[in-house]
Amino acid sequence: MNEPKENSMKGINSYSQELTREEMDKKLHRGFVGGMWEELGLLQFEFLRSRGLTPQHKLLDIGCGCLRGGIHFIKYLEIGNYYGMDINDSLIQAGKVEIQEAGLANKLPNLLVDDQFRIERFGTSFDFMVSVSVFTHLPMNSIIRCLCEVKKFLNKDGIYFSTFFQAPASIWMKPLQHHPGGIITNYDFDPFHYSVEEMTWIANLSGLNFKLTGEWGHPRDQKMAAFINCTEPGSSVQEKQL
Repeated sequence: MNEPKENSMKGINSYSQELTREEMDKKLHRGFVGGMWEELGLLQFEFLRSRGLTPQHKLLDIGCGCLRGGIHFIKYLEIGNYYGMDINDSLIQAGKVEIQEAGLANKLPNLLVDDQFRIERFGTSFDFMVSVSVFTHLPMNSIIRCLCEVKKFLNKDGIYFSTFFQAPASIWMKPLQHHPGGIITNYDFDPFHYSVEEMTWIANLSGLNFKLTGEWGHPRDQKMAAFINCTEPGSSVQEKQL
């Protein structure tokens, strides 16, 4: 399959910007992905662990960036069980440096660059998937593309957790300021907000169930959503602590 010639996020958000080696050496990649390196990295790790992630599980980190959360997951998971995907090649390269500096190369993390959410390139399916600060920068069609790919490779009892900025109602066209953090989100340009009803509709279009996990201590008011690849009543995945 031919690789896309251009980053598909160009013109949608700033994530198509490639960092230089000099910028990576100065650790500027940590700020590029939103800063709060230790706080947000540990937050997402502790969240997934509290929701049932164990070292034996396979985890896909969609929009892994330079591994703000990935470093914690790699350290925790068994060898080869961490998979990270990102659209920005320079951030993946910065992540590889972070892995080396953390002494985690022996954990054999799997990283790739892709701008179409082509999870099949990993050649496996997953127990857990996670995205932090990804849907917050994506228009609806891109989120649907992501969820359709997730559907194919999420195990029957698997869960995909992803953050988003919550709007109080659908088609909320006014700018919306979030607290804490003070981030202002928008209906049709980055950063984006979505109502619970819109997220439910997007999930259903993609063949997934949606559940609002809600507050999880994010310092910029991003809410957590759970997407479940299961429709059977009483299934064990629906009984997990979401």
